[in-house]
Amino acid sequence: MSAILDTHFQLPGQTQFYRGKVRDVYTVGAYLIAVASDRISAFDHILPRPIPYKGQVLNQIAAYNLEATRDIAPNWLLATPDPNVSIGWLCEPIRIEMVIRGYLAGHAWRQYQAGIRTLCGVIMPEGMRENDPFPHPIITPATKAEEGHDEDVSKEEILARKLVTPAQYEQLEAYTQALFAKGSEMARKRGLILVDTKYEFGFRNGEIMLIDEIHTPDSSRYFYLDGYDERQARGERQKQLSKEFVREWLMAHGFQGLDNQLMPVMPDEFVDQISDRYIELYERITGQAFVRTDTSHIETRIERNILGWFVNKV
Repeated sequence: MSAILDTHFQLPGQTQFYRGKVRDVYTVGAYLIAVASDRISAFDHILPRPIPYKGQVLNQIAAYNLEATRDIAPNWLLATPDPNVSIGWLCEPIRIEMVIRGYLAGHAWRQYQAGIRTLCGVIMPEGMRENDPFPHPIITPATKAEEGHDEDVSKEEILARKLVTPAQYEQLEAYTQALFAKGSEMARKRGLILVDTKYEFGFRNGEIMLIDEIHTPDSSRYFYLDGYDERQARGERQKQLSKEFVREWLMAHGFQGLDNQLMPVMPDEFVDQISDRYIELYERITGQAFVRTDTSHIETRIERNILGWFVNKV
């Protein structure tokens, strides 16, 4: 199986190129072309080995969920001409990640375990256990860093730094709560719990639009609904379908993205396991069988399909 670590296209009319943690993003006129690579990141570091089919999974789950939530928030997506490609409107990004948490897990749990009870200005109740639900979902924003680590930030800090206006922030909160409610409803119908996720937004002609991916295993954490209550009552670890198990594997091998820590090399069997988990999540969240696209000439295929979209558009 071939996997995409990175791309180096020179598209007609291309004016900008940006390589993110996972996506290679090309700008052509008023359009953004996002190529979902098979890179995987954890602790704000890109791991050295790509994961076969991961990019296709992310791209197709994101497209599925963007289409399902258009009635809640306008979004950037126009077309998916290739299993690994999304094309949409070029927007001016808002430098805030709207993180929303329905359960005490991941980063929030690590903070809670350390004795911290206020996260991004939001008070977390006493007496909670790992993976307990919050009384209601909490929004814990982060600044969107160009490089390095994103940082937790409160609503008050966002407004003080004038990253958005008060009215714009209220709109971001409303979209975030409504999108999370829809994502949670969709997940439960498929036997999953949407634990936490993040949304990114941008401006196009003064309008706030949902951008990037939503409800994918890179941006979200899922638990299995079946057996959740029993595992929680017994104090057992929850069975989850997300990227957290990759972080846990890295931590078990002495890596948390800190200075002077050596990143461990993932063996073949673990790479295959990650790929299988991503595919399982696709099938779970969409209810559709995953079609493994031919990867023998993957970069040629992607470039041909991007160019074909522009030709057909003209």
